Amino acid sequence: MANFYDFAILREVQQNAKITVKELSEKINLSQTPTFERLKKLEKDGIIQGYHARLDGKKLGFGLTVMCYVSLRHHQQELIEKFQSEIVSFGEVRDCYHIAGMYDYLLKVVVSDMDAYQLFVSKKLASLDNIGNVQSSFVMSELKSEVGFKF
Repeated sequence: MANFYDFAILREVQQNAKITVKELSEKINLSQTPTFERLKKLEKDGIIQGYHARLDGKKLGFGLTVMCYVSLRHHQQELIEKFQSEIVSFGEVRDCYHIAGMYDYLLKVVVSDMDAYQLFVSKKLASLDNIGNVQSSFVMSELKSEVGFKF
């Protein structure tokens, strides 16, 4: 179970993954060795799963974000597993959630433009055997996008 120092470490590395152990120890008021040991334990335990750079997709030419709702025709375990292994292989799919409700999955798809999305739907999604229904919602603007958690 994480304690006060662990949460302080997590808060700081979420703000700046490039922070040094020295800077981190100063911010959380703990000496460097225990700070380093706690950080390594958080990594070993899988609480910290990686360190990432946050990129501006629009500046890289990925100007269209689509929330794509997908229903499957059949719900046998092997068909679900086949869909999941195929969908996670598509580079356009940035996030995939298995959800409850009217649809089975919610995909966050990021592409350059509407033509690229149309190709994604017609060539990749349509090639999957078990797709029943697809509903698309186009993101007009992003008001908030956070990574991590608030402590």
